[in-house]
Amino acid sequence: MLLPGNRWRRAMRALTVAATLFAATAIPAAAHAAPAATHSGWNDYSCKPSATHPRPVVLVHGTFGNSVDNWLVLAPYLVKRGYCVFSLDYGQLPGVPLFNGLGPIAASARQLDSFVDKVRGATGVTKVDLVGHSQGGMMPRYYLKFLGGAAEVNALVGIAPDNHGTTLSGLTKLLPYFPGIEPLLTLATPALADQIAGSDFVEKLNAGGDTVPGVHYTVIATRYDEVVTPYRTQFLDGPGVRNVVVQDLCPVDLSEHVTIGTVDLVAYHEVANALDPAHASPTDCVN
Repeated sequence: MLLPGNRWRRAMRALTVAATLFAATAIPAAAHAAPAATHSGWNDYSCKPSATHPRPVVLVHGTFGNSVDNWLVLAPYLVKRGYCVFSLDYGQLPGVPLFNGLGPIAASARQLDSFVDKVRGATGVTKVDLVGHSQGGMMPRYYLKFLGGAAEVNALVGIAPDNHGTTLSGLTKLLPYFPGIEPLLTLATPALADQIAGSDFVEKLNAGGDTVPGVHYTVIATRYDEVVTPYRTQFLDGPGVRNVVVQDLCPVDLSEHVTIGTVDLVAYHEVANALDPAHASPTDCVN
């Protein structure tokens, strides 16, 4: 059966976006890891949180990302503001170097749990703040909800998180036209299958409500997101939630899924506001 013209064009556009996401996060990490960690001051386990910023920030990369390349701009941005900043690698698959966030998301949440314990032990704090991009903004919710993370986390800031799964601009709706693809996806890259809207993982994650008591949630989205779609499915419902669209703050912001998490200073200003709401300042195109 041939696909209608519009659906075929949407599928091709979504494939292009997915390829862009892969390419944008696929910078060889080995070329950056040492310089970024050394010169930008993050993943410094001797760092002690200050009275001004009493909680360390843990950065959680997205699908196909890693602990360095996703954060080459945001990590130094936060370090310069006086935060102790840490980032982890999670969701590794055997034989797949550099590209992480591909394993089962529940297992990745357990890796995050262990990493937060490590950071808490090194810095002597009770709670951390989490900032994640894409899967990295959604996966921590499993840790908060099912692994006791609510006792260890003050705030979760999700940048373009797929909190309710994604249709990938309609591409996932085409899976029934290609028998065998979805089981192969589940076997080869479990995290991708977990992130499809309506998956067992997404249904479990959101059953009984989006949030857990005691955690402050911020979602920062862009209207031009073609990876996590529809973009409003990124939003959370519940007490202590703030949902933000960057174009409401800066109408000329053209960021899509990759750039909002990797280089968008409008989004980063909102991250800073979420981490220190007592000293938040208005966000616009220049602040």
